[in-house]
Amino acid sequence: MLSPLFIVSKLCTTCRSLSLSLSLSQTMVAKTSPFPFIFFLLTLLSLSTAFSDFQTLVPRPLPTSPSSLAPESNQDSDSFFSSEATESEPGLALHLHHLDSLSLSRTPEELFHLRLQRDALRVNKLSLLAAGSPNVSRASGTGFSSSVISGLAQGSGEYFTRIGVGTPPRYVYMVLDTGSDIVWLQCAPCKNCYSQTDPVFDPVKSGSFSKVLCRTPLCGRLESPGCNQRQTCLYQVSYGDGSYTTGEFVTETLTFRRTKVERVALGCGHDNEGLFVGAAGLLGLGRGGLSFPSQTGRTFNQKFSYCLVDRSASSKPSFVVFGNSAVSRTARFTPLLTNPRLDTFYYVELLGISVGGRPVSGISPLHFKLDSTGNGGVIIDCGTSVTRLNRPAYIALRDAFRAGASSLKSAAEFSLFDTCYDLSGKTTVKVPTVVLHFRNADVSLPASNYLIPVDGSGRFCFAFAGTTSGLSIIGNIQQQGFRVVYDLAGSRVGFSPRGCA
Repeated sequence: MLSPLFIVSKLCTTCRSLSLSLSLSQTMVAKTSPFPFIFFLLTLLSLSTAFSDFQTLVPRPLPTSPSSLAPESNQDSDSFFSSEATESEPGLALHLHHLDSLSLSRTPEELFHLRLQRDALRVNKLSLLAAGSPNVSRASGTGFSSSVISGLAQGSGEYFTRIGVGTPPRYVYMVLDTGSDIVWLQCAPCKNCYSQTDPVFDPVKSGSFSKVLCRTPLCGRLESPGCNQRQTCLYQVSYGDGSYTTGEFVTETLTFRRTKVERVALGCGHDNEGLFVGAAGLLGLGRGGLSFPSQTGRTFNQKFSYCLVDRSASSKPSFVVFGNSAVSRTARFTPLLTNPRLDTFYYVELLGISVGGRPVSGISPLHFKLDSTGNGGVIIDCGTSVTRLNRPAYIALRDAFRAGASSLKSAAEFSLFDTCYDLSGKTTVKVPTVVLHFRNADVSLPASNYLIPVDGSGRFCFAFAGTTSGLSIIGNIQQQGFRVVYDLAGSRVGFSPRGCA
């Protein structure tokens, strides 16, 4: 019979990517009881590509012609949701639409350039907020400073959903943003309103619209509430690039498919300025007390999840789920950390990264540590596209990937990406695996989540970037294909691979 030590040596590559360390004492236990130990090691072979050195990428360059997407409907059908995303348990599910679906006349390359520009602005703003330097703009004539500081750097967001506002419901596009807390939308009459896809919401036509009065507990939940002569509570959301929204703080009914949620506190903006690209407003999904998950804790148990698909490679829709049914049975969870200086963001503990089945030697937990003063750390964010790592960690990761991908033909740098390859003419290529090691959760990325097309000629780039900020951000390109579960009640975030099926 083969000895356990022989089997261990044959399977060491598999074990290595799990970051397992089999000590001498474990080996001695295996000698005395070999079969359970052998069975455990053999099961590793059936796990995902997280535990392999390489995986296959099917290169799909960006299309060269403008996208031709089907028109969006006001309400979502029930047919596309998987069994895990249905309403068999308390909750609801909605389609998500990417920002690019509102720009049908632009080519995919043009849309990608715009996406990277938005990304740079957002990352800069998130980093300033995390560092305690919000750089708040003030809107003239309001008489009070910003009551809510949003993490959304340019207001445009990346993903939208259709939400009914008021009674009867008027359906509008709303940005979903895990980096913001406030819920707001443009309201008539407009002192200053930007162009949006749908008609501006008119409170006069709603039977459930109610203004929040000054000196009420709800008004007091704003950081610095304002008050007008009619004793109506005023809000303002200000962005670092000068964009803002300001108006009355109100309660209103929101309709999500067949589910109505009453008395949601939101901003009714009469003076709004910025590059908000078609959306009527924003649904804040952050951790703060005025975010939609926090306000609807009794209805949806402070749970939601989303699944973002690669629009260039899949016809399946992205979706968001609220309630108990948001929690996937296959999710691997990591605990949420708390920043004492900022309660909006979803901080997690990243312990290391593996490339090609080996831990990157130049990366340690210290690179991603959130200290006691709120500096550093790693957040999960649906509005950032490209994952940013603090520069020493990024350089170590990049160099490890370059070494593992040395057989690929190099290409010129592109925008913020300094590691690119010419995959023109290739039908498949082998690339090193990349695994993010969070506390209690190893997340193996599909190859298409880190080697992405940047043009129509076959150039692909390593989709990570460095930042001089102490804040690292896990972006939505790396989240594609996963069901990302936010369980605020359990103070945890989970990742379910292949969660969009």
